[in-house]
Amino acid sequence: MTPTDPTNNKITKTDEEWRAELGPERYAILRQAATERAFSGTYTYSKEAGTYRCGACDAALFTSDTKYDSGSGWPSFTEPTNTAAVELVDDHSHGMTRTEVRCARCGSHLGHVFPDGPGPTGERYCMNSLALTLETP
Repeated sequence: MTPTDPTNNKITKTDEEWRAELGPERYAILRQAATERAFSGTYTYSKEAGTYRCGACDAALFTSDTKYDSGSGWPSFTEPTNTAAVELVDDHSHGMTRTEVRCARCGSHLGHVFPDGPGPTGERYCMNSLALTLETP
């Protein structure tokens, strides 16, 4: 069983291992920072209770208590389960300046965070459904 505590040692795998493990769609998002089409993801409208985990390493990232409908077309959260669970990286791709969100444990791309979310944090963690798996109680 893979440990899920983000403070555990980082997971390092070869590109070949990730590719074989994740399949083409998840690999493109998690390891190549692709983005799924807006409103196409499994979790965009999900209201199920549970914990959203990294689709690559199973680290706990977000809870359904912080999920909300941002109208953006992607699952959105106000904050991670623990600030140590994610790492934020400046992203200057596609002619924009954004903040990329990666899993702190395995370095996989999850989505981006924007400063236009609701209280109490004012942040919108806009994630790709394919970067997540939902663990329900």
